[in-house]
Amino acid sequence: MSYLKFKEITITNFSDQTINNFYNQGYVFTRIEKGIMNQTRSLRINLNKFELSSENKRILKKTKHLQLQTIDLPYDKYDWTIGKLGKDFYTTKFGDGTFSANKIKELLTTKHNFNKLFKYIIFNEINSNIVKSENSLLFTKNFSIPSPSTQDNIIGYAICKETNELLHYSYPFYDLQTKINNLGMGMMLQAILWSKANHKKYIYLGSAQRSTDIYKLQFSGLEWFDGKTWQTDLKKLKNILK
Repeated sequence: MSYLKFKEITITNFSDQTINNFYNQGYVFTRIEKGIMNQTRSLRINLNKFELSSENKRILKKTKHLQLQTIDLPYDKYDWTIGKLGKDFYTTKFGDGTFSANKIKELLTTKHNFNKLFKYIIFNEINSNIVKSENSLLFTKNFSIPSPSTQDNIIGYAICKETNELLHYSYPFYDLQTKINNLGMGMMLQAILWSKANHKKYIYLGSAQRSTDIYKLQFSGLEWFDGKTWQTDLKKLKNILK
């Protein structure tokens, strides 16, 4: 799977201010090595301008039993099943060798470029002790589920970078055998709403490189980096991606 990049840099200062500044210049962290950032056709949502569309609400309704938990990285309770789930997902989607289980383990268990793991769990109606927000989403932080079958309920993950100003929603993966419709979009929407609820200025959604990325363009407040500046003309971007 090829990756579009205009420039590449390696940083040694990992302060929030430094990272925010480079993301604002179209750079994003990569999984290659610690400190490596690529400038690409980055996508982000200005969360001050984001509002749920009718389609967004439809997706949230279909995935209403999906709960988001956040885990700080490095993750000392890493399990090999996480790496296998990610490897299987990316192999099925993009081909052999796209993302190895060992690389996923490295990202999650060492001080790499990413510092948050989003874990997604499916709950049944009987879990009424969980408090829902006004958007019918479930947010918890480092929360342990009091159930012996918790592991069976884990449906997906996303490896992320968080600063005081932004969240980079990067490397999502989930169980492709699930019968839950629109799961990937439901996971992304929960991350967007989590970012807004946690007072982030932007959420970054990766890059726009190919026609299959057009689904990311449905959100209000979306901006894209053209190599020099941030743009809001989505019609122009769609023409590039065709």
